[in-house]
Amino acid sequence: MLSNFTARSNAVLRRGLRTAAAALQREVYVAGAGRVAVTRKQDRGLDEMGAAAITEALEAANMPTDVPTGLFVGNMMSGILSDQQHLGPLVAGAAGLAGVDTATAEACCGAGGAALRWGCMAIASGYHETVVVVGTEAMTHTETAATTRALATASHWPTEGGQGETFVSLNGALMKMYMEKYDLAHSSFAPFPLTAHNNAALSPQAVFHKKGLTEEQFEAAPPIWGPVQLFDACPTCDGAAAVVLTSNPDLARQGDGAVIRVAGSGSACDLLPVNERPEPLRLKAVEDSTNLALQHAGMVREDMDFFELHDAYSIMACLCLEAAGFAGRGEGTYYAAEGNLSLDGKLPFATFGGLKARGHPVGATGVYQAAEVFLQLAQKAGANQIPNDPQVGMMQNVGGAGSSIFTHIFSRE
Repeated sequence: MLSNFTARSNAVLRRGLRTAAAALQREVYVAGAGRVAVTRKQDRGLDEMGAAAITEALEAANMPTDVPTGLFVGNMMSGILSDQQHLGPLVAGAAGLAGVDTATAEACCGAGGAALRWGCMAIASGYHETVVVVGTEAMTHTETAATTRALATASHWPTEGGQGETFVSLNGALMKMYMEKYDLAHSSFAPFPLTAHNNAALSPQAVFHKKGLTEEQFEAAPPIWGPVQLFDACPTCDGAAAVVLTSNPDLARQGDGAVIRVAGSGSACDLLPVNERPEPLRLKAVEDSTNLALQHAGMVREDMDFFELHDAYSIMACLCLEAAGFAGRGEGTYYAAEGNLSLDGKLPFATFGGLKARGHPVGATGVYQAAEVFLQLAQKAGANQIPNDPQVGMMQNVGGAGSSIFTHIFSRE
């Protein structure tokens, strides 16, 4: 089974690379973005949060509600935690977009990235000229045990979630394996959450706004599972974010005349059960998704000015950094320790706090990433702005423990 899956995934990747030049038939531009401040106890429902993010995005684009003809929603757990499926028409109605083409994308924590990919395909294919992509998730209105169990449905239920595994334990096992293989201490992972928290301290939309983190606090934090301590794991949060996509560059023109283009998009999957993968510490789908997005964009890694990766856990940030090809295998912690990931570093990440400190309202996270990349390239990031005029940014949204990957590259033109 494993050899067949690997052989097939490699064949799919080769076909994807061969057809990459024809994948984006029309250009896709980002006209505006909106974000609801991430909180641990939202006083608005899924539809109200989504509508607020959409309204902000449309206002930023100076666009009335009758222009978009499609709405793609990212969400993971509304049916489980809120007894509410069918979010497309619900959010469309709340946002004044009634009558549009709409559907909800579900790829667990990668749902926002999946919805973004749907939106890009809708524009590139010619079916729509302008669409809205929104991610909305409510996670804190239920008991912690219920939310934890709902999150575990993104794992392989017969062998993982149904046997008591959670994403804390799955990531804990990967972290333990990594530390043993490369002979690393827990403190080696500190640069990932420290960078995220210090960036989040500058952002009013982050759940840890005005709350930095020191190495001493990181190391003194209580353990959660195995080597995973409190500051290695993202918080449970509520939130919503939206972006407006269009094929019309005039609708996306910024005040200085620039446009932000979705230059590349790539998606890939891996085996769902982590222990069935030949190399658990190698996130093969991250490799494939990154390569596809780069090929679509006609770019190389050295073109990236920053990388909004999926730092739900310290170990996942490290593994994604390596699998995406920015650090060698086993070298992710060293790359981070050299200061490369800070706002003024070689490859800034988590520029608004990332999943770790901005917060991770799972189905909305990929759209937050897209909104944040847009804001950086449009020079609208405020105190979180990357210096030196960034021109190209990559975002990567991960579903499960590396099972569904959605990578997008944005460029300022």
